[in-house]
Amino acid sequence: MKYVGLHSVIQRNNTLSVLLLLGFPAILLGAVYLFLALTDATEAFVKILPWVLVGVGIWFAIAYFSNTSMIRHAVRATPLARRDNPRVYNIVENLTMACGMPMPEINIVNDSQLNAFASGINEKTYTVTVTTGLLDRLDDDELAGVIGHELTHIRNKDTQLLITSIVFVGIISVVMTIIVRLLWNTFLFGGSSSRRSSNGKNNGASIIVVMVIALVCAAIAYLFTMLTRFAISRKREYMADAGGAELCGNPLALASALRKISNDPGLADVERDDIAQMYIVHPQALTGGIKGFFSHLFSTHPDTKERIRLLEQY
Repeated sequence: MKYVGLHSVIQRNNTLSVLLLLGFPAILLGAVYLFLALTDATEAFVKILPWVLVGVGIWFAIAYFSNTSMIRHAVRATPLARRDNPRVYNIVENLTMACGMPMPEINIVNDSQLNAFASGINEKTYTVTVTTGLLDRLDDDELAGVIGHELTHIRNKDTQLLITSIVFVGIISVVMTIIVRLLWNTFLFGGSSSRRSSNGKNNGASIIVVMVIALVCAAIAYLFTMLTRFAISRKREYMADAGGAELCGNPLALASALRKISNDPGLADVERDDIAQMYIVHPQALTGGIKGFFSHLFSTHPDTKERIRLLEQY
């Protein structure tokens, strides 16, 4: 009966995560169609569709395959070999042997606070990154629980899933930014040029209306994409907790590690929320107050106290 409750969560979340991920292209194409419908140009959807798919495909491929080097540079991580820290290397090696997975690269960040995350899209790029504070302040059982959590992210293909969602959010974010800039330029320069003809004023107003419609469509798409990304991330954290507890064989050790990390989470100075959603504990997810529902809705991580409660009840 051990871990039955958490495994029920895993099965349900697997199905929901797949459905959420499939929603990304639907949101993007839906935003394009909505824009064309509001501008009375739906007949152009079929012509525009191939260009949208090709453009997004190229953009996605570049961002997807260059993510490893960008993440390492952003957090200022360095590779760790066995001779550098036999303790952590042996813990990672033993856990990978126990679950029959290849040994990932181990990266370390010089940060006296505590945090860890997994990244990579294939066996050549899979990486577990930890802070020096994590290694100094967790005992072996707690460290094994954290590393087991991150290895579960890799085993469950969570890193690919989250990177995919990050790229899609980035694409829609850039599109929305472009629309805002075009709208701003229309306000600045459209009026002066429109005075040169009798119909200029009407033309300028029409352009502004079209740009406002485009901005609304992009904003709606961006909002739903962000909510989808956050939902995927929260569900995957519960799954990784369950897998990490099983892998290290001590759910109480992982619960203890989460409690320590939540009291002093590191990597906050990276200031990259797209990367921070990979952390085992998101530094900004710990703020409470009146935000309540909205704080949870826009959070990439479930409540740490709830994660600890689930681990401690088994």
